[in-house]
Amino acid sequence: MKFTARDETRMTGLHPDLVRVIRRAAADTPLQFVVLEGVRSLATQRAYVAKGASQTIRSRHLTGHAIDIAPVVGGVISWAWPLYYKLAPVVKAAAVAEGVLIEWGGDWRSFKDGPHWQLPWKTYP
Repeated sequence: MKFTARDETRMTGLHPDLVRVIRRAAADTPLQFVVLEGVRSLATQRAYVAKGASQTIRSRHLTGHAIDIAPVVGGVISWAWPLYYKLAPVVKAAAVAEGVLIEWGGDWRSFKDGPHWQLPWKTYP
C-alpha cells in the first residue's frame, strides 16, 4: 500500500524507528490502513483525557514515540476489532524485521486501544 500525503504529514516528527516499522508494515500488509495521528500537542492530549479518549497526560504521542493507525475497508476507516487483530501481527512482524521493540494498545490489560502503537518507555525514554 502507499501512504497518502495526509498520512505522510501525520508521520512528521515521529521517531525514525517508529516510522520505519509503519512503512514496513504498509509494504507487507494486504490490509489498507491510514495514519490517524502521530505527534500531538499537550492541549490536545488534555482534551482527550477530559473526554475519556485517553487516560494519561504522559502520552507517547507528545514526544513522537506513538502513532495511531486504523484499517480501511472500501475507502472507510473501520473501528471493528477483528480488523485490528488482523493488522496487529503485520505491525509486530515489521517491528521484528526492523529490530525495533514496539507495544500495541490492543495488548493492554485495561483501556484497550486498537489503533495505538508506541515505542516502549524503557527502550526509548
